[in-house]
Amino acid sequence: MTDRVALPPILRAKHPAAPSVFRPGNLLREARRQKNLAETSVPEICVLDPDGDLEAELRRVGRARMDPDWPCYHTTLSRFSVDGEKFGVLPRAVGASFAVLEAEQLFASGCRLLLSVTSAGQIADLGPTPYFILIDRALRDEGTSYHYLPPATFAAADAALANAVHSAVQGLPFPVLRGATWTTDAPFRETEAAIAAAAAQGALAVEMEAAALYAFAQATGRAVLCFAHVTNQMAQTAGDFEKGEANGTTDLLHLLAATAQAWRSHARKIDHATEPG
Repeated sequence: MTDRVALPPILRAKHPAAPSVFRPGNLLREARRQKNLAETSVPEICVLDPDGDLEAELRRVGRARMDPDWPCYHTTLSRFSVDGEKFGVLPRAVGASFAVLEAEQLFASGCRLLLSVTSAGQIADLGPTPYFILIDRALRDEGTSYHYLPPATFAAADAALANAVHSAVQGLPFPVLRGATWTTDAPFRETEAAIAAAAAQGALAVEMEAAALYAFAQATGRAVLCFAHVTNQMAQTAGDFEKGEANGTTDLLHLLAATAQAWRSHARKIDHATEPG
């Protein structure tokens, strides 16, 4: 006889509002102690670069330098600037759990805005690839988000931040669309039925991080915004996964600069609105 349960194991005993015993700041403290590193802050704006192409290209042309004091056990952090704005970039944090692991540590280290720009597979045919989608909500088909928020179909971006950035990026010389994506933990289980189900929910593309990052952001009050760089049709045709000039870096730097400027303006308005008197 099989046991009947009300919830699958992944949803049991989660208590998303309860504080965690294991804290990112404590992990970083011990990493600094073991590695004999100085305690320094990361740039206020950091970028998750799952493919690693942005970081690799910036270091290749001498525009980025590795941060010797980034204490994380699993990753490196490089620093670069665009139009006078300083950024940190953390490459190859692929998937929901890895992305949020690094998000926790970046915000514990001084980050104020985290951007994720991840390659994505096309679900809705919105034109020739590549193009960007500002993700305003993501289907929660991964495990990490359920540790941060109760069960729901989507995790959403902060609407005011998404609106501010969406307006700012419309003047860029390449398409930046807006809409939903499907976040999956299993890219090689993107079956016809799963793709159809995601499309029926309004997903324009499939990626691996956004739902978890948005759940983390909502639960912790952090500023996070995710972009899908739609570069492929899931390798169903030859010549897929092309990103454009300098492996997509040229367009991406324009996108980051416009997003940073919009966030600074948005943050000033919030600060002004909350000032006493």
